[in-house]
Amino acid sequence: MNPIRILTVFLLAMVLLTPLGPASAAQRVKDLASVDGVRSNQLVGYGLVVGLDGTGDQTTQAPFTVQSLKNILGRLGVTVPPDVNPQLRNVAAVMIHADLPPFAKPGQTIDVTVSSIGNAGSLRGGSLLMTPLKGADGKTYAIAQGDLLVGGLGVEGADGSQVTVNVPSVGRIPNGATVERSVPSGFAQGDHLTLNLHQYDFTTANRLSQAINDALGPGTAHPVDGSSVRVSAPKDPGQRVGFISMLENLRVEPGDPPARVIVNSRTGTVVIGSNVQVSPAAVSHGSLTVTITERPQVSQPAPLGQGETVVTPQSDIEVTQEDAPMFLFDPGVSLNEIVRAVNEVGAAPGDLVSILEALREAGALHAELVVI
Repeated sequence: MNPIRILTVFLLAMVLLTPLGPASAAQRVKDLASVDGVRSNQLVGYGLVVGLDGTGDQTTQAPFTVQSLKNILGRLGVTVPPDVNPQLRNVAAVMIHADLPPFAKPGQTIDVTVSSIGNAGSLRGGSLLMTPLKGADGKTYAIAQGDLLVGGLGVEGADGSQVTVNVPSVGRIPNGATVERSVPSGFAQGDHLTLNLHQYDFTTANRLSQAINDALGPGTAHPVDGSSVRVSAPKDPGQRVGFISMLENLRVEPGDPPARVIVNSRTGTVVIGSNVQVSPAAVSHGSLTVTITERPQVSQPAPLGQGETVVTPQSDIEVTQEDAPMFLFDPGVSLNEIVRAVNEVGAAPGDLVSILEALREAGALHAELVVI
């Protein structure tokens, strides 16, 4: 068996067979919810990376690179004749994107990611020219510029052979953009604030409201729905900061998650929640392997004979079926018992998925099966 497959089965068994602790434990409010309106904003821009060692865009296939370079040179007082197209290999057209954190002020710096949009082979060693970063409203919120850090590497030989490590056409500039404009925030407006749960759950929302009322007095918090809790808050910004600081350090025991089985069909990863149970069911799982081997036979005529040499096909067919014992699930079996029974018959993660799907179709799996 493939060593990677063996390791995958072993790790899956170790994780799933580990004795489960309490279904839930008290967590901080800051780990369960966020304040409504306190969010980051996406920024994007278009610019040029210069100084590449012959790995830039091929201008015949990326004409917008030359056009952008002419526009920049024109703003700097250098006029390039319209009928001249510089054949440059040290310039690349790129898109820049970044996240503007909440409450970012002018003068602060943020990280940016630079990605090639042409046919540049690598951005290693390049420098990004001054590029405005705009928000969804079209306004400029930051200016990016600086030397790129590229984790990838690409090398190409004269005979066309090449070696590529990671992705050399994407780089980052730590603290590469300076904030020029603040995003208006409604943080200090109104006489209340709203806490939004990261994952909706009516039980958690109700417990969060009760915890706030127990700490600050009845009527302070009211659940709005399964993911939001409305809390009365002071209007003064300074007092509101201290108020939220106290709120986010309260501890709340979240509700038990729903019974759910997550299956990643691309990687074969299976995650089974602690509340998954099955009804009485008998399961037998085995695999049938059919192997066909072609062995051509050459038939030659006798010396001085009048016959012809021919190739006669010959096929050997072998059918192998593994002996898989049937195992029985008793009423209300737990997660540990499910995985232990499946592992006892030597089922791999892919086989486990098949068994779970069959149990769901039979109505014996009391959980939501999610395939991603």
